[in-house]
Amino acid sequence: MRQRDGDGKTTGTNDSPDVRGDKEESDVPFDPDATGVIPKLTFEPSAEEGSKAAGEPPKSGDEGAADAEETTAIRLPIPLTSDAEPGAEDGKAAASGASSADEEVAGTQPMKIAAAPKIADAPETADAKTQKAPTGQAPAGGGTAASATAPGTAAPGAATASTTAPGTAAPGAATASTTAPGTAAPDAAAASPAASGGAGHATSAGGASPAQAGPTGAGGGPGSAAGAGGARSLAELVQPMTAPGQAPGGVAVQSPPMSPPMGQPGRPFQQQAAPAQQGQRKPSGLKARIGALIASAPKWLPVVLVLEGLVMYILALKVPPGPMRGVDPADIDGLGLISALPATAFIAILIMIVSFFVTVSQSTDRKFLLLFQIAAITFALHGAGALVAEQPRFPTAYIHAGFVEFIGRTGDTAINIDARMGWPGFFALFAFVTKAAGISDMTPILQWTPLLSNLLYLLPFVLILRQVVATTRARWFAALLFILVQWIGQDYFSPQGFTFALYLAFVAILLRWFGRVEPRTKPIPPKGLRKWIGKLDAMTPGELANTGTFRADKLLMLLMLIALFLASVASHQITPFMMLGVLTAFLLFKRTTLTWALPFFLGLMVLAWISYMTVGFWASQIDTIFGGLGNIVQNLRSNTGDRIEGTDPAHAIVLQARLGILAVILGCAAAGLFRRLRRGVFDRSALILLCVPVLALALQSYGGEIGLRIYMFALPGACLLAAYAFFPNLPADSADVRDETVPLRKRNVRFNPQLTRKISLVLAACFAVMFAMAFLVARYGNEKFERVTTGEVAALHYVYEHDKPSARVIYLVPKEGPEVTPSMPWGERDIERVSFAEQALVFKDPTRIDKAVAKLKSQPRNSYLMVSRAQVSYLQLNEGFPDDWGERFRAALDKSPDIKRVFANEDAALYTWKKFVRGTEIPEPLPYEGRGDPTSPWTPVGIAALAVTWVALFSYEIIRLNGPNRAPRARKRLLFLAIPSFVIAFGVIIERFIYIAANN
Repeated sequence: MRQRDGDGKTTGTNDSPDVRGDKEESDVPFDPDATGVIPKLTFEPSAEEGSKAAGEPPKSGDEGAADAEETTAIRLPIPLTSDAEPGAEDGKAAASGASSADEEVAGTQPMKIAAAPKIADAPETADAKTQKAPTGQAPAGGGTAASATAPGTAAPGAATASTTAPGTAAPGAATASTTAPGTAAPDAAAASPAASGGAGHATSAGGASPAQAGPTGAGGGPGSAAGAGGARSLAELVQPMTAPGQAPGGVAVQSPPMSPPMGQPGRPFQQQAAPAQQGQRKPSGLKARIGALIASAPKWLPVVLVLEGLVMYILALKVPPGPMRGVDPADIDGLGLISALPATAFIAILIMIVSFFVTVSQSTDRKFLLLFQIAAITFALHGAGALVAEQPRFPTAYIHAGFVEFIGRTGDTAINIDARMGWPGFFALFAFVTKAAGISDMTPILQWTPLLSNLLYLLPFVLILRQVVATTRARWFAALLFILVQWIGQDYFSPQGFTFALYLAFVAILLRWFGRVEPRTKPIPPKGLRKWIGKLDAMTPGELANTGTFRADKLLMLLMLIALFLASVASHQITPFMMLGVLTAFLLFKRTTLTWALPFFLGLMVLAWISYMTVGFWASQIDTIFGGLGNIVQNLRSNTGDRIEGTDPAHAIVLQARLGILAVILGCAAAGLFRRLRRGVFDRSALILLCVPVLALALQSYGGEIGLRIYMFALPGACLLAAYAFFPNLPADSADVRDETVPLRKRNVRFNPQLTRKISLVLAACFAVMFAMAFLVARYGNEKFERVTTGEVAALHYVYEHDKPSARVIYLVPKEGPEVTPSMPWGERDIERVSFAEQALVFKDPTRIDKAVAKLKSQPRNSYLMVSRAQVSYLQLNEGFPDDWGERFRAALDKSPDIKRVFANEDAALYTWKKFVRGTEIPEPLPYEGRGDPTSPWTPVGIAALAVTWVALFSYEIIRLNGPNRAPRARKRLLFLAIPSFVIAFGVIIERFIYIAANN
């Protein structure tokens, strides 16, 4: 059975588990069309009941309530009607009468419908008496059954509710069944003239006047909705699907005349129905085919639109530049790539977004089509850089490729060369993959990683959306928002992009396999803050509880959680703390079935990695790790104000657009949270996912990028809450199954639910288009200096070819400092030989080259000063350098008597000494193996305590998976072992930080 959710969308499946909490999955029959909680449907008394009640004395309150509660339980199989021929078993089932209504059918859902009134049997006609039902057909007689009468049947007689196979009937019983379009429908109050109390008998279809067919019962004329209070009877809701002139066993009988349709008096309805029915069965002619094609447009139109938009977008970006097509890199200015995109690219994006909302507005949940449409929009937005760029964009991706190349070539890490090698998990993984696959050129991987990363993010995020109590439109719109506002640019080939996918998978597993939703049983305090907290706690949870999961599945998912966390610990500095914060918040707000043993287990893992595995990084610079703790204002300042001040006016629009997207998405999230609270829903998990990343501001500035990382990790919760701003209703399988979930306080004027749904859909589409256009500005606004050209790559390849035994590359900066990274594709190869640690100070006056020349002369032989297009563009956009600064600066360097140009093309130039002092040699590269990691006296004790603590806490968590009351004594003993060992291990970690930092 299919029903509608809070947005009027028909859903055939439910994301909530269909298994009760006290049963395993194998104890419950599988139902592929189950939708969760099926609402009980109880109809009002029929017209006949109303007419009987009119002549009886009024009943007492108890008797009247008893009659109102009298229902008949039926089960509707899926599908309701069948085109298959009935067999012998079907005939027996139809003959069983009322007993067939209570028969248990696997894969069906019980419903309650008001029992049809009992009506006296009508006298049989002479023709009907001579007919005999063949073998396998239902015999003539009374009885009640729940039925859908297929075409080619007739149902005269007393009131029934039975399931009748095609080609069969229940003579002598007025059926409550479905009427096929274009066939004769019985009276609204009864299934036949005889049943309604009239004088009609079986006559020829065309030989009776309309007056002869009019029933005289209390139900009124044909087609009228008669009955006390205007209530509809069962026969109105379930009409027989019959074909004219067909009786049980396929024998032609005389049908009672029906009232003529409106506008054609005196013409029986059945005579008009037959030609119409034949026309529906066999459509002919071009006009009929066009009409059928237009009628089926909701099915094929979204597919055509998304494919058209996708092909149109690819052609708009890949064809040679011309009117309304192609991208010329020379047109890219301070606004970024959007200034060079043709108008057809924007039209293509608009078409794909429109196709998405056309699909979302339909009454069915087309999951695969919606997922494909979101993937197409992802390709258009996040794949634009790969379609336009001649080389992989974003210079920092090249140094990460250099780390992979170094590990694959030497099999070792080099934390002395770069601190990022202290977290080598990501680089070691790709070094293994590329070496095993025989990949020597990582250019295609670097080129398409941003697109593949965002497609990968969708998978766990969709799983997260399946665990929330929301309508289908809210879920899919949240997935679309997640793509449209993901402008951070951390999806390139980097540990951050990789571990963000691990973070989403970590959260998805927590919600899906370890989710916990328990209703509040304690009374709400009468006053104070505890009263408001109690009200929030008593609201409807915004998440689905996990029920019916096998213990083996939970154990496997627990191991998966630990593996994901360990991979993040070994690959990135911030992501493990985000995972740990979310897990701790879920425990505090009672949204997970796990225990407090797991966060202590995982937290000790993070501290142990930093203390034991990255000692070569922090031994001599302990302030780098702990210097920013608690300095929230300075950390925030380095991420916002410092990035906006002193920039080019056009480029300032890009930075302000990023802040604008942040403000709008947070505003929508606040509105969504408010609208859900007004409907009595408290979304704790979404609020946790939004708020926990903000706590990272208290850690450190992370090189001025902690604000960007916070925005990235807060997006899942923000997008989900923002979708609720447009679609806050509850789904139909929740406790409230109305079309619109009204607020708790009904003071405001309520509008038509159909109108509000349409307005919400239009507003959501407008916001989606706005976010898509703003994304192109925010994401590709730095394209002028983040774009890498073939000339820049060729210049650095020249350095790699002349880096024996070592080489140095000096890059241009407006101010010297450790947080300024080169705007060039640096470190792609030979990271242990080529150093990029030196900076040359430059000024807005391009003729002032004295600082740059002095820096080059102070370096040993085989050092190169590099001037590249990306460096010049960065200085122009962020520091206000003149437009012709690059050409004039290179001309001044060419005229210098102290240096010479050894490599030059349109995009880059290399300069080195013109004359070398006799006796100077190229120095050997710096050693990367180091002299060994320093240690402390208590280190062996700390390692042993770590092992004992991990074993004890992990065993405790495994026992707890079997139930809260399982093996209490064993768990208590494990706690007695874990607590002191944890204290010792944590103390040794602190001792190592103090001792090693003091001696290095």
